[in-house]
Amino acid sequence: MTVKIQIRPVNQSVCNTLINAGADPLIARLCAARDVQTPQELEDRLAGLLPYQSLANCEAAAVRLADAVQKQEKILIVADYDADGATACAVGMKGLGAMGAVVDFLVPNRFEHGYGLTPELAEIAAQKGTKLLLTVDNGIASLAGVARAQELGLDVVVTDHHLPAEQIPDCIIVNPNQRGCGFESKSLAGVGVIFYVLTALRAELRKRGYFRPSENGKNFSDGLHAHKLPEPNLAELLDLVALGTVADVVALDHNNRILVSQGLKRMRQGKMRPGIRALFEVARRDWKKAQPFDMGFALGPRINAAGRLDDMSLGIACLLADNDVQAQELAAQLNDLNIERREIEQSMLQDALNSFPETLPEAQTTLVAYRDDYHQGVVGIVASRLKDRFYRPTIVFAPADNGEVRGSGRSIPNLHLRDALDLVSKRHPDLILKFGGHAMAAGLSILERNIPKFQTAFEQAVRDMVHEDDLSQTFITDGSLPAGDITLEQAKNLARHVWGQGFAPPSFTDEFHVVRQQTMGAEGRHKKVWLQKEGFEFEAMFWRCSEEIPEYIRTVYRPVVNEWRNNVELQLYVDYWEAA
Repeated sequence: MTVKIQIRPVNQSVCNTLINAGADPLIARLCAARDVQTPQELEDRLAGLLPYQSLANCEAAAVRLADAVQKQEKILIVADYDADGATACAVGMKGLGAMGAVVDFLVPNRFEHGYGLTPELAEIAAQKGTKLLLTVDNGIASLAGVARAQELGLDVVVTDHHLPAEQIPDCIIVNPNQRGCGFESKSLAGVGVIFYVLTALRAELRKRGYFRPSENGKNFSDGLHAHKLPEPNLAELLDLVALGTVADVVALDHNNRILVSQGLKRMRQGKMRPGIRALFEVARRDWKKAQPFDMGFALGPRINAAGRLDDMSLGIACLLADNDVQAQELAAQLNDLNIERREIEQSMLQDALNSFPETLPEAQTTLVAYRDDYHQGVVGIVASRLKDRFYRPTIVFAPADNGEVRGSGRSIPNLHLRDALDLVSKRHPDLILKFGGHAMAAGLSILERNIPKFQTAFEQAVRDMVHEDDLSQTFITDGSLPAGDITLEQAKNLARHVWGQGFAPPSFTDEFHVVRQQTMGAEGRHKKVWLQKEGFEFEAMFWRCSEEIPEYIRTVYRPVVNEWRNNVELQLYVDYWEAA
């Protein structure tokens, strides 16, 4: 596989503007290479959030929800079974509950119900006495489910962020990606959408005189208003919003960075749900130093394990737990499921790797894997691992019911996966039963007997959409870092900022002299190497590397703060190396 190292271009004019506004020079350089245009985009105040009024139908949804709150109509939240859906459900439950709503939730079981609001779920909702169905992180593709709910006399409000198809449900829809929506942050996660709806609902109820009056920003009660509820502080939900936003791997544009930054600040201050605190503890991560990495690689996977292997109601229950004892019990169950998930994943991954050659033919642009014993809940993770290993758009299928298989796909940067599936669907209208997703991840269902036909159609579609250069793994870096700037303080400086999908964590490329090296780990799978540049020496970690490192190398690396046995030191994490 060909590997390329590229350097992000820096907008020097923007960089100078940021520095003149008081930004740290390195942070200014990094942000000017990530499409930041103004100093305001470096701020994380909640006042900088886009207004809910610009999110199409947000106010209409708020009016319908306000009516339900005041009439005490039963609201049922239908959630997705991933971490975004779970946090969105928890935000909806806590936010609506704080405003006096009669609210409950229902999350489909991936193995029994499939994805989203289905006609079956609509019937279950009706049996529960529901008057208003509220979807979170799903619903934009639920044509049949919404129609069935309406036949049963239920009103439906859809809150979602997934890309819409040509036809969408006939109900109130809040989705920044629907046609005609002028909301600038198209990357808002499902949890962010429901947070915005709650903000609009609070404003609508305030306008109706629903809340207890406040004086000097504090709620007070007199005889006339004693029956009224205090106005909720929705900022208390930002720990959940931050977790769902990072775990769903949406692009961290300025709006999302504000939400994540504010949520992380609350966590570091100990202002978080007991369930989130318990997840930090069971994952052995320090919440006082909470980072996006913790959300994406420690907490998120443990919540997702419930939806992948069991029932996401367990993950939601953990997030909703009101005391530490209950939260710790639920977090321990999630941790056990995550261990089981890892074991299944490793077994499936090895089976898939055994079915492919060590090196793919140069002309091959895609990977499709299937076995009749694959686990439906883990196909997405295995697809991600295969995509990383071969740098090709990958779809992994597992058996479902009625002769169908369900697939989950992961893509590379220059191939929009949902668009590729859309192209396959247009060319072969009867091949894909249903599909949906984003640029980097998508899901679909087909008949098992059609896997070979799909494999051929998918390969052809991707060949028509990519260029040869798109299939070379490319490390996009921030260029060279002077040896004098490779310091512990600079690593701490970088760690204070929010980085993630679409706002990539800084990485640098430099040539080093290898001074010495030693193997690490029980099986010698890693290496610690001492590198030298411009007279400075640095300790570096080469993960999953057992090769002998040559004397001079070119690297892609990240300066990190390494904490071990109460020692804090600088380390370089090397993502890629080659002989210089």
